Amino acid sequence: GRAPDLRYVEEAARHIAETATTSKIVVEKSTVPVKAAESIKTILKTNKQRGVSYQVLSNPEFLAEGSAIHDLLAPDRVLIGGDDSVEGSLAVKKLSWVYEHWVPKEKILTTNTWSSELSKLAANAFLAQRISSINTISAVCEATGANVAEVAKAIGLDSRIGPKFLNASIGFGGSCFQKDVYNLIYLAESLYLEPVAEYWLQVIKINDWQRQRFAQTIVQNLFGSVSGKKLAIYGFAFKNNTADTRESSSICVCGYLLAEGASLSIYDPKVTSERIFLDLSEQTGKTEKDLHAHVTIANDAYDAAKDAHAIVICTEWDEFKANYELIYSTMKKPSFIFDGRLVLDHDLLISIGYNVFCIGKKPPRNQFLCRSPV
Repeated sequence: GRAPDLRYVEEAARHIAETATTSKIVVEKSTVPVKAAESIKTILKTNKQRGVSYQVLSNPEFLAEGSAIHDLLAPDRVLIGGDDSVEGSLAVKKLSWVYEHWVPKEKILTTNTWSSELSKLAANAFLAQRISSINTISAVCEATGANVAEVAKAIGLDSRIGPKFLNASIGFGGSCFQKDVYNLIYLAESLYLEPVAEYWLQVIKINDWQRQRFAQTIVQNLFGSVSGKKLAIYGFAFKNNTADTRESSSICVCGYLLAEGASLSIYDPKVTSERIFLDLSEQTGKTEKDLHAHVTIANDAYDAAKDAHAIVICTEWDEFKANYELIYSTMKKPSFIFDGRLVLDHDLLISIGYNVFCIGKKPPRNQFLCRSPV
């Protein structure tokens, strides 16, 4: 279901109530559903020891993987939510005082608890929405001959929109975006706001569709079949500069290609082979032993591409800007590249001899085009 799992939050609240002998300020840091603070307060109040009181604050973190330390030291804003009471205001001031040691006071925003909790969910939902929005435009670009990178730059120069999170790709991943959008959907459904729930559900559906669409493009342009063909998968983490594979689009693409009979040679600079096989086993329902017949883990990008029919870019690692002339010499011909992150020089690749297909750009007419007979 879409209902959030708060068992560990509730356990933590009970543990605090059982052990605290003096009054405390309890701070929510993790992303939680709206009204989670109410649940925490209820647990603390009903289990507290005599003479102990609590104030529960919402102080969501806005850290991004790969830049967490920078985001902590130089945040865009610090959000603190508390009760609309004298005690609540005092607790907010105390936590604000801690942040004021390194964060300018004008960047510290105080709200009520519900606003703080909802702001975190809404922020992640809006970021996910932007990615799904530009990905819908990428499909239009591929059908019309427009270039999604050019379109994104043009609309991003509008000061009302801005350029961030307008990079078309094979979809968003990570531990937060999908979970928080689902939390927002669940909240809307529980409040009988069906049009709101349906609106945000489309963000998830577009993300899933983009992944599948990319995988289908690979199959269609490899003569309608990848059965028995070796494909080099560049990247398994959900984004660069992390080993996190949670909700990674690469997992979905790999699962689809394996179901179509492909053999995969996967390389990611940080993700372990154990993690890759565990994720693929969960995605496909196959045992690790079964997967070993169709999946190998490469030592580097060059090793992955040797004797491969195609390269599939799933994560935007800098090291994938490699020597593609050398790589081309080791691949089966015709050689294909499917760029799901728009990180390569496509004109250069075409001049080398690759057939290049990418998100948000129609392939050149002089390329080898093969559509599925289905």
